Amino acid sequence: MPERANPAVYNIAAHGGFADALAQGLIDRFGKDQFGLARGLIILPNNRARRALQEAFVRLSADGLLLPQMAVIGDLELDESIGVALDNGELALDIPAAIDPLTRILSIARLIETESATRKEPKLAKDALRLAREFARTLDQLTVEELTLKNLLDIDVEPELSGHWQDSLAFFRIIAERWAAQLAALGLVDEAIRRNQLFDATAAAWKITPPQNFVVAAGITTTAPAIARLLRTIAFMPSGMVVFPDLDMVMSDEEWSLLGPFKPDPESGKTKPAQETHPQYHMKLLLDRMSIARAEINRWPRTGESGAAAKRSKALSNAFAIPQLTALWQELDTNERSLAGVQTIEARNSAEEAQIVALLAREALEEPQKRVAIITPDRTLAARISAHLSRWEIKADDTAGQPLSKTPEGVFFLGMLSAIAEGFPPAKLLALLKHPLVQFGEARLEWLENVRNLDLLLRGPRPATGLEGIDALLSDDNSRTRTLREKVKPWWKPTRAIFEPSDTIASGSLNWADILATVRGQAERLTNGQIWAGPAGRELADIFSELEVRADLGPQAIKPEELEGYFGLFLANISVRPAYGGHPRIAIYGLLEARLQQADLTICCALNEGSWPQAITPDPWLAPMVRKSLGLPAQERQIGLSAHDLVGAMGAKNVILTRAKRDGSGPTIASRFLLRLRAMCGDNLKEHPLALQWADGIDRPDEQIVIKQPAPEPSAEQRNVALSVTHVDRLIADPFAFYAHRILRLRALEMVDAEPSAAWRGTVIHDMLDKWAKKDDYAPEKLKLRTKAFLADRSTHPLARTLWAPRLMQGLLWIAETVATNRAQGREPIASETFGSAEIAGVRLSGIADRIDRLPDGGLAVVDYKTGGPPSNRAVHEGFNLQLGLLGAIAETGDFCGLSGEAKGFEYWSLAKKDDDFGYVASPTNPRSKDRIEADAMVDHAVAHFNEAVDKYILGNEPMTAKLYPGYAPYADYDQLMRLEEWYGRGDFSFGDSET
Repeated sequence: MPERANPAVYNIAAHGGFADALAQGLIDRFGKDQFGLARGLIILPNNRARRALQEAFVRLSADGLLLPQMAVIGDLELDESIGVALDNGELALDIPAAIDPLTRILSIARLIETESATRKEPKLAKDALRLAREFARTLDQLTVEELTLKNLLDIDVEPELSGHWQDSLAFFRIIAERWAAQLAALGLVDEAIRRNQLFDATAAAWKITPPQNFVVAAGITTTAPAIARLLRTIAFMPSGMVVFPDLDMVMSDEEWSLLGPFKPDPESGKTKPAQETHPQYHMKLLLDRMSIARAEINRWPRTGESGAAAKRSKALSNAFAIPQLTALWQELDTNERSLAGVQTIEARNSAEEAQIVALLAREALEEPQKRVAIITPDRTLAARISAHLSRWEIKADDTAGQPLSKTPEGVFFLGMLSAIAEGFPPAKLLALLKHPLVQFGEARLEWLENVRNLDLLLRGPRPATGLEGIDALLSDDNSRTRTLREKVKPWWKPTRAIFEPSDTIASGSLNWADILATVRGQAERLTNGQIWAGPAGRELADIFSELEVRADLGPQAIKPEELEGYFGLFLANISVRPAYGGHPRIAIYGLLEARLQQADLTICCALNEGSWPQAITPDPWLAPMVRKSLGLPAQERQIGLSAHDLVGAMGAKNVILTRAKRDGSGPTIASRFLLRLRAMCGDNLKEHPLALQWADGIDRPDEQIVIKQPAPEPSAEQRNVALSVTHVDRLIADPFAFYAHRILRLRALEMVDAEPSAAWRGTVIHDMLDKWAKKDDYAPEKLKLRTKAFLADRSTHPLARTLWAPRLMQGLLWIAETVATNRAQGREPIASETFGSAEIAGVRLSGIADRIDRLPDGGLAVVDYKTGGPPSNRAVHEGFNLQLGLLGAIAETGDFCGLSGEAKGFEYWSLAKKDDDFGYVASPTNPRSKDRIEADAMVDHAVAHFNEAVDKYILGNEPMTAKLYPGYAPYADYDQLMRLEEWYGRGDFSFGDSET
């Protein structure tokens, strides 16, 4: 059958709405016959395009119709195969089968591992896998451009390359040769080779015997030579048509010719660089390879040139002009630089941008039948927008999906691997145990209660590593945690058994197949099998099963710490898309998903450099010079494709372009596309007049609430609480903190895996000195041995063993020597960490004395150990830091285990540094201090201030004011509860009589 004289090539402009326009045109032409459409074939670029066209047919066929057959050419980048309609029958019989994609990646990774070991530059398993992916991508680009291994071997550019790129090229050639030999031995080919052969076979067959019914190739912009030949064949078939999206038909012929590609100069042999970052370059290249001129292309029916969106095409063409023509912007008429219907918004940050986009979409829904498309390459921003829309119970699905690694199943799986590799550190173990998938079902509430108890036990510095560290923690004799430990022990034993098989992974003794089996088993036991449920779980199960089937192709050697990164590479490349069921008039798209789509309002988000256009990912294998010598597309071509996506999106009737001045990483730079539009349009590019005001006002209350200094007034019954000497200072300086701590019983929790704090150091020191006193009778050499044993213990926090060791040793030795000297002089320590209580001022006051000594004259000396500096004498004199005086009062009543006597000594023994030595004694009764208190007046001084505080706050009804004396209330445990930042320093607040 003869070819038609002129090609049947059409274009649907950006404002035409590709999917709807294509469907309507086909219905008009073939829909009159009941089976007219069903007999035809439409060839589309990928599965997303097929879905978009199917939805368009559904929208436009009120009475129903039989859809045409649809096939896709597939997308190597998306691991999509060629549609069945193009890959069946006799044409495919003589073409070798393609190797499975996963088998291919794993095999190449194995080759890279082997060759790296030979070169004595071994690669980590995850690095070999990453390089294998990049190698496969580069090899596919060579194949698509119909370049062979011979082309790679023939180029001679090594002298011009740096040493790194020379090694990389040599490595690439070796792997390519070995991979080709391996494929030949298997009788298989790469998918890209098979695709080229299949396209050529289809084109050859259709040239001889064209299909009787219509064939339409629609929306295909891939520049591969084999696809270009297939499109040319279809264009000249009697019943064939090729329909392009967003081809610029208004660009001048002069500018069109300047896009490239160019032929080498006959004299110099140099080739002028093509404008690969231009949004129309790839269209120009495709037409050149099809040997079809732009003048031969027709406008698709029902896509007129009226309306603001149609008039916008000329302005967009001018805005994206090649650099040497941008000077002509100054000569453009106003209507040639007008972007009517387009508005811009600059948000302060990504959070505000998401809020604004959600508000704009919500407003658009007020208009019946209006459809909204939100397009962004930033999946985090897409998730935020979707969350904001749920405020109005609008479910807007992100059709681009989320990486499997970001789903709950992926987060759990990778978190489990990380915990295994690191020996179950507290923070990661607790995060794993608390994950919503763990112990899914009726037993979860009881499980969480036990996990919370374990959480409380693990607060503070990390215990010994591994599961054994938790075993040791549960067997500790610390009286403060006895109740928690008794609750956790029965639960921990069966829980520990779940993790025991993974100990073999951490030891590095398992092969790859055993690692997969062990990881699968642990994931199932922890989640009761729920890890494999749902869309994300099924994707995870599929990739895991495929890896198990190909276990012999797994890494030759993998370290436990590599597991998370290794699996993360797989999970990050798998997108989990939501099922149908979102709002029918709102869609959130990625750049690929947005192609061929159309809506009444299109919001293009995240127009920042690195986002839209996305950052260029360099080829780790071939240097730019090598790619240029081979004729491979420049990496910068991705910028042109992103620009084409933007131009296509701006074909909607109304368009809003948004960006944020800051994102999570810091200040951002506006997209080069947005800067071009602003530079050309100037004031003609309008900002949205109300969006920023909406975002500012949506959560702003009708009236501002002024927060006053909190001053709760608990009842007399609530005030009736037991007091200890450590509570008194807080009661006087910050009554609100006392109220929160003692009356509300709110406790500040330490961080999990916290660095050793002052409180933790104090606890360790007090415990060590107490054991030294009660078990060693203050023998100096025994304290030294205890200190060395503590620092040598592997369960001791590493920071304490290294940075704190010198001062700890010197300070404790100073205590031992000072106690020995005092004993020689007749001062005898008689009690350590002793509890006592007494009724003072009508309330029961209790306290624990770090140490009580009997002085030579029979009096008592109260000693308080400090790891840091002691309180100032001025603080004690002004009625704060009354601990020593109140302990003396309790001692004088005889309630410290029967001790009796007059309190005459009040000392702080500090381990801090003074005069180049660690350790010294300070006392508020020091006669050299101007704020000294006489020793015989110390107890009366403390009791007087205590009586005053009790009369006000315990027996009285004084409001418990927050930060009454901020200079003596340094602790911030309850600052958030009292909303300190909302009132402190912003009004006339009374802070007692303190000068601070």
